[in-house]
Amino acid sequence: MKVIVCGAGQVGSNIARYLASEGNDVTVVDQSPALIEKIGETLDVQALVGFASHPDTLDQAGAADADMIIAVTLADEVNMVACQVAHVLFKIPTKIARVRNQSYLKPQWAELFNRDRLPIDVIISPEIEVARGIARRLQVPGAFDMIPLADGKVRVIGVLCSANCPILHTPLRQLTGLFPDLNIEVVAIVRNDRAIIPTSDDQMLPGDEVYFVCETGHVTRAMAAFGHEESEARRIIILGGGNIGLFLAEEIEAKSPQVTARLIEVNRPRAELVSQRLSRSMVLHGDALDPDILEEANVRSTETVVAVTNDDEVNILASLLAKRYGCQRAITLINKTQYSPLVSNLGIDAVVSPRAITVSTILQHVRRGRIRAVHSLRDGFAEVIEAEALETSTLLNTPLKNVKLPSGVIIGAVIRGDDVMIPKPTLVIKPKDRVIILAAAGQIRKVEKIFAVRLEFF
Repeated sequence: MKVIVCGAGQVGSNIARYLASEGNDVTVVDQSPALIEKIGETLDVQALVGFASHPDTLDQAGAADADMIIAVTLADEVNMVACQVAHVLFKIPTKIARVRNQSYLKPQWAELFNRDRLPIDVIISPEIEVARGIARRLQVPGAFDMIPLADGKVRVIGVLCSANCPILHTPLRQLTGLFPDLNIEVVAIVRNDRAIIPTSDDQMLPGDEVYFVCETGHVTRAMAAFGHEESEARRIIILGGGNIGLFLAEEIEAKSPQVTARLIEVNRPRAELVSQRLSRSMVLHGDALDPDILEEANVRSTETVVAVTNDDEVNILASLLAKRYGCQRAITLINKTQYSPLVSNLGIDAVVSPRAITVSTILQHVRRGRIRAVHSLRDGFAEVIEAEALETSTLLNTPLKNVKLPSGVIIGAVIRGDDVMIPKPTLVIKPKDRVIILAAAGQIRKVEKIFAVRLEFF
């Protein structure tokens, strides 16, 4: 597939890297010569300096025979116009745009993006996606990641194995015997920043980050098996009243009436605006690094602090300060990838990467076939994919013990109607089953050969 990526920032470069790694024809456009030079040297893509919404630039990028345009520049207006130019002049079939300004996304202006006005097929709003990602993490205390799949029937959970984890040094094949009624499947282990797609003989060690697939009704028991029995937060402090902080507070107010949220914002006009938008949450004007403000927010009695300012350093330091003053748990937004390996050692419980969440959201729409969901894990070492098995799939009508899956591919769960089945050797996949799989980077093409749903990374 031929794809034009507009924008060579963190999100654009990562999308380009994903697509190029699977052999797609990718052209990246950006008006920054420095970014274009960097991406041209590091990725197997065409790199073009130019203004992404200009017809001449898109023509030079090969828009005449492109299959998709992904517009993720820093300017909403450039992204929207690029999609319109791509549609009107070049008839590009699929158009994806990142739109940050919420004024464009209000329900009363929904007709703006009709096909005969601004013909954008998929609109990505990073701030809303990040706020939802944080809200999901809040639902499972003790987890650093939580991905709902199959209409909420299944969850992929990421947990840290501490020294008191009850199932350390236990071969994974023995977990079924230890917990016969517990529907879980370990699908990935990150050890010393190295990703492992485990076999049945692998064991979990102290300090491992483990991803497992679990039936939603078994999450509490599964977390206890990993030594995590934290109670769900009832008191939360949100540091930062930007769009992410505001959307998170609104999400809490709408869906978690049992939770009390306090929000701290350093900019007075913004704090006043946020206060007007919220009904139950207390908004404080002040610096998140000011101990007096944290005390005023009652940090000592708070279970979780969520740091989502636009400054990574402030988020990290404020999270650590809040924990020092008595907060039990910290969820911290970090944009700079070089900080990610450091923060777990500092005592931060969960890191939220806007780039990774945005990339996952875009990938879900890049995939073709019967793909219902795609989530990238830890800077792309693997992907969790939810797909529907069609009648022509080679997985059908064969016990899983006789299916030769490629190295680095694990089936985590099979959903048939309302039943969630953790894969066993005798399980036979049937048409229309939903299959949750984890595929290591570079294995998507092999997965495509197994699935007639064609998990294609075009």
